[in-house]
Amino acid sequence: MAVYTHKITKLRALHDYILVKDMNFYERLTSGGIIIPGDDNKNSGIRPRWAQVYAVGPEQREVTVGQWVCVAHGRWTRGVAIDGDDGEHVIRRVDNNDILLVTDEPPMDDTLSDKVL
Repeated sequence: MAVYTHKITKLRALHDYILVKDMNFYERLTSGGIIIPGDDNKNSGIRPRWAQVYAVGPEQREVTVGQWVCVAHGRWTRGVAIDGDDGEHVIRRVDNNDILLVTDEPPMDDTLSDKVL
């Protein structure tokens, strides 16, 4: 499956939509040094994921551009690769109602699944 990158200089969200970038689907490293392979579309991939807010619609009052959001599993669209002014990114729209956490700082790890007792 080929991935096409679109040259876009300005991208804006409509209504109260939230667009995110940098959602991690790649390998993970445990604290013990074990590498867990990429897990997209597999049973082990069923987990929340962190992403950085790329753009928000004018009616969105909960999050702002640059914040990091933790999104419930599967509550995002397929990605569109763009080549914008700030580099190449894969942009996805997330479901507003399925944002679990918001932070201003990049998360230390990409998932909460390791923290469940």
